[in-house]
Amino acid sequence: MPRPTGRVLTLLELLQSGGTRTVAELADRLGVEGRTVRRYVDQLIDLDVPVESVRGRYGGYRLAPGYRLPPLMLSDDEALAVLLGLVAGRRAGLTTAQRTASETASAKIRRVLPKHLARRLDALLEALAFTDQPGEPATPDAGVLLAVADAVRHRRPVSIRYTDRDGRRSERALHAYGIVAHAGRWYVTGRDPGIGEDRTFRLDRIADARTLPGSFEAPEGFDPAQRVLSGFATAEYRHEVTLRIHGTVEQIRARLPASVASLEEHAPTAGEDRAAERWLRVELRAERLDWLPPVLASLGCPFVIERPDELRDLVVALADRLACQARRA
Repeated sequence: MPRPTGRVLTLLELLQSGGTRTVAELADRLGVEGRTVRRYVDQLIDLDVPVESVRGRYGGYRLAPGYRLPPLMLSDDEALAVLLGLVAGRRAGLTTAQRTASETASAKIRRVLPKHLARRLDALLEALAFTDQPGEPATPDAGVLLAVADAVRHRRPVSIRYTDRDGRRSERALHAYGIVAHAGRWYVTGRDPGIGEDRTFRLDRIADARTLPGSFEAPEGFDPAQRVLSGFATAEYRHEVTLRIHGTVEQIRARLPASVASLEEHAPTAGEDRAAERWLRVELRAERLDWLPPVLASLGCPFVIERPDELRDLVVALADRLACQARRA
């Protein structure tokens, strides 16, 4: 049978998991009576652990919010999940500008791990490999990220100091609708009331963010992630490409995702299978065209190039090279 000290630590772990726990629930988990739970709570309070009593039908006990609670108790699986999350987050660029924060957090957790788990984790990290080698991630400042997130949550205008890709600096107000992490970068998308248009900004290019007085309403059904992806597909680049492809949306999206191209879908007529192949209009913009002919070839679908003529020439050249290689003995 667990000793009282062990039950007190188990009670602390249950409270650390969040929310309000009823006395009956805690008593059942600890295998004791309700009055014993109250005695254990008193012991935690004597240790300066801020346990709050919640009254009412669904009352019980909870930890005071915002308290940095020592010790942080993690199971083996939880410790492994946290450390792998930190590794994956750094790899994907989903960290703040303070890169050392994730490194020191990893070191603190590793320092208190049991030796057997630490050895197994080291073995995993040594064996772990990634399929690509991304460049240095463009990570935002932690203060900017949190300030913008607060503005999104409370629908408050925010003033930002922004530097665009050409090095031009500006200060503007923004009605931020959402934050999106995509391909190792963070973006905020919303409405610029100064010009009356929706805009998307890279968070790592924002030097300062301050909430402003007032509030705003976000559009009904607005999807920040879709807005960012469609912004990539319609951004200003050197070439504007228009195609007609005979295939399903799934076939086309497998090679031309929403961040690359926009599709014009037609509602199926009565009795038509929505998944059936049909002609779809595809539009995209690109700085270069040399990557597109192999993509079109890999689709395995009939297609028509409406513009530009340069792309048609590149497709013909690729077909000639492939035919030449195929005829080689």
